[in-house]
Amino acid sequence: MTMKLEAGSPFPLGATWDGGGVNFALFSAHATKVELCLFDRNGRRETDRVALPEFTHEVWHGYLPDVRPGQLYGYRVHGPYEPRSGHRFNPHKLLLDPYALELHGEIRWHDALFGYRVGHNRGDLSFDRRDSAFVMPKCVVVDPAVTWGNDRAPRVPWAETVIYEAHVKGMTARHPDLPPQLRGTFAGLGQPQVIEHLVKLGVTAVELMPAQAFFDDRYLVEKDLANYWGYNTVGFFAPAPRYISRGGGLHEFKLMVRRLHEAGIEVLLDVVYNHTAEGNELGPTLSFRGIDNASYYLLGDDPRHYFDTTGCGNTVDLRHPRVLQMVTDSLRYWVRECHVDGFRFDLASSLGRDRDVFDPSAVFLDAIRQDPVLSRVKLIAEPWDTGPDGYQLGNFPPGWAEWNDRYRDGLRAFWRGDPGTLPGLAKSLLGSADLFDRRGRRPWASVNFPTAHDGFTLMDLFSYNEKHNEANREDNRDGHDHNLSWNCGVEGPSDDPEVADLRDRLRRAVVTTLLVSQGTPMLLMGDEIGRSQGGNNNAYCQDNEMNWLAWEGLAPRDEAFRDFVSGVVQVRRDTPAFRQNGFLHGRPVAGAEVLDVVWLRHDSHWMTPADWDDPEARAVGLLFCGAGGERHLALFNAHAEPLPLVLPSEETAARWRVLVDSAEGRVRPPEPLYRARETLQMPARAVLVLEGETE
Repeated sequence: MTMKLEAGSPFPLGATWDGGGVNFALFSAHATKVELCLFDRNGRRETDRVALPEFTHEVWHGYLPDVRPGQLYGYRVHGPYEPRSGHRFNPHKLLLDPYALELHGEIRWHDALFGYRVGHNRGDLSFDRRDSAFVMPKCVVVDPAVTWGNDRAPRVPWAETVIYEAHVKGMTARHPDLPPQLRGTFAGLGQPQVIEHLVKLGVTAVELMPAQAFFDDRYLVEKDLANYWGYNTVGFFAPAPRYISRGGGLHEFKLMVRRLHEAGIEVLLDVVYNHTAEGNELGPTLSFRGIDNASYYLLGDDPRHYFDTTGCGNTVDLRHPRVLQMVTDSLRYWVRECHVDGFRFDLASSLGRDRDVFDPSAVFLDAIRQDPVLSRVKLIAEPWDTGPDGYQLGNFPPGWAEWNDRYRDGLRAFWRGDPGTLPGLAKSLLGSADLFDRRGRRPWASVNFPTAHDGFTLMDLFSYNEKHNEANREDNRDGHDHNLSWNCGVEGPSDDPEVADLRDRLRRAVVTTLLVSQGTPMLLMGDEIGRSQGGNNNAYCQDNEMNWLAWEGLAPRDEAFRDFVSGVVQVRRDTPAFRQNGFLHGRPVAGAEVLDVVWLRHDSHWMTPADWDDPEARAVGLLFCGAGGERHLALFNAHAEPLPLVLPSEETAARWRVLVDSAEGRVRPPEPLYRARETLQMPARAVLVLEGETE
């Protein structure tokens, strides 16, 4: 059929429905022609192909008044196929619109997806002429209008935030009370049965692992595995099709957000803007490579190759103004149109680079800082990548929080009983001021976590000495070996009640430490109910029950642990001392003859330099003194034996009440008050949290 075609506008980029037709606009600085391809509703037959008639400011554009929302489309982009010059145009490859708001279908792996002849790669001479449309997903024209009703962002202050790292499918795939068609979807995550669990746990934000469009890598599909984690983005504006239920669409994601907001829970997205799913120069041509390879990617000294700081084959070139625009447009879209509350940026050091050099004032970081929308949402960096000088913990600019892996490692080493770990624990407990107390940053900048998706779960941390990644089919070579774990004497599951009790005790100690630490605590999905990955510390490709949360058949000890975690989260919420908005440095409290924080030995005397230098010291007390007379005491004992504990003197508090006893798993136990200077038994491998009272 012949489509009516008008000039249209070079902005906004993407396919924009205006109520009367659709404007199509695509950036490509080096293309010679751009063809818009329209498909039938199943995406199987190309029904029309038109060349975009205008080229303005390096944007190809056209307006089709007869096109409506729901139309499937893609692009074919003409230009030089000259890999030695960085150009890889191939009009035989159907390409996804970088600004597509929704995708239809999944990739079906076939050699036609590659711009060169697979197996016959001879540089510039290996041009592949096979049409890839039959194995490519298609873009969808979307009417983004939605009725949000009275949706309001919870806007939870950073100091009060408790993050729960979750996976859309992993959270819902095995939920017995969800209709089968909603399991593994955004709609399922937005159901009351799931949200109720989060509310009872007390978390304030859900950090969703990648939910932007991604696909399974070919090498995984050929091994009957999948890219479960999703760090393989190919569409920065579109939700992952696999998380949308049959008959659903973009609105399904928005409804999930609205329902979480109604429960007071923020939605944070784990986003991957450092690389794309197209991989290195031998990867497929799906979108950016075929649209304008030399603009979208950071090329090497030899333009046939990529400058790779991500370990994934390519690096997105955020120094290019149009690429920077695409990423910031994407972020603003998720905030403005989808009401997302913030982002966690994968391999964020790559976003602040000028090739070999990381710069806290890099163009992307400065753009975010001055943006009136993005500067006001929660921003979390994974502060490392695989490039030169890629480890940048503590070096992101004001306004950013950062995943603190030093906190993770220090916490694990201390509770494993390693020598010389007390000074590191002390820094972590007070928000890692050595890393973050500069430029007006606050303790919340340290995102504290004992476990995350990458590594052992909390149960596995105390069940395995070694990784067990055989299911990944890489001969157990993948995944890191620096786990700082302890199997408590038995590798893997154990029926020995003493081993099980010890593992529970250590899990409770870790969670209590996390929740009384200054900074932003993050819990890993399922840690609250003993989820195990069987010792797999790199379960990125396991889309199965290894990763899915088991809701049924919980053992009594798992139910008790869930209730304990919820109780300690509530203690944190009720106790401002554990979530300060400023760093504590042992300074005098205004209007009182006390210091804001004091380190104590178990005999209640102040810690000395010799105590800190003792490699065998594994116990310490942390006393908080508030300006209003509030007193709180957290005591940590990683020794294998109990210690006599002398409570502080009357000048601090006359009586002490236990808030948390991690040894017994009790929160606010109904015990009598303890007098100042009274001697108690500090349990082994445990945390005691007490609240002081004056006469």
